[in-house]
Amino acid sequence: MADQTRPKQMSVFGIDGGVSLTEPDVGENSLMREPRRAIIGLRRGIVDLWNAFMVDGAEFAPGTDIPICPTTASALPERLISWREAKKLHKREIGRGHKDYRINAFIHFYIDDQYFDGLFTGIWFHSKRALKVISHFAGIIAPDFSTYADFPDPLVRWNFYRMNAFGYWIGSQGIPVIPNARWGLQETWSYCWDGIRPGNMVAIGTVGSGLKKIINQELFEQGFEELIRRLHPTVIIVYGSANYPCFDRARTAGIQIVAFPSETSERFARRCHHE
Repeated sequence: MADQTRPKQMSVFGIDGGVSLTEPDVGENSLMREPRRAIIGLRRGIVDLWNAFMVDGAEFAPGTDIPICPTTASALPERLISWREAKKLHKREIGRGHKDYRINAFIHFYIDDQYFDGLFTGIWFHSKRALKVISHFAGIIAPDFSTYADFPDPLVRWNFYRMNAFGYWIGSQGIPVIPNARWGLQETWSYCWDGIRPGNMVAIGTVGSGLKKIINQELFEQGFEELIRRLHPTVIIVYGSANYPCFDRARTAGIQIVAFPSETSERFARRCHHE
């Protein structure tokens, strides 16, 4: 997939728009093209409502134009914490006057969308504010915007676009990023992994996937096997339980599975320990 990525000309604000994404004229048959870049501020008063700045310099998957979100993390996370917890820690440390604090944990977004995608506090609408928090941590797993089976297809595709655009942008700021390898029903397999380069470390979440139901387990394992076939990951970070046959088969195939317990299971374990 990496060799097939290409830039494409796009005007984010229509035919008279103020943000233009352009590509160099390198010939119709060229396979190697420079990434397209967003040129911001061509007209006064224009507001970048689509966060075109996030994909400045990005490569895009052919056919779907999903931005490529490279794995920029070179080491395994030592700890995962949710975006909600990261914000709490940030508020606490800044309140104590620790403006240069560092926390050796990767931030994940395997939580309800309302906690990270709100209109007034969400990471997409207030990305620069989110960056100020993220910069104090070891890295992130690209956001897990919901792609429910009953969502209209354009909304599903938009959320795949956003998770890769945000992940690419954070990586371009020098912060380690692990792509989020989400998938839906089989109809999404043709594009859901387009933003991830094969042969790298990826992350998935099993929390809230309804895997206790047999039919959901079958659908999950089918998608998981397809992910491996297409991406050939070297390491899979799992947020939640990895106690399913598909993970055993991945281990047998030489893929490193690194599982982190969910916050719910950690709270349950602590309660059982105290009792």
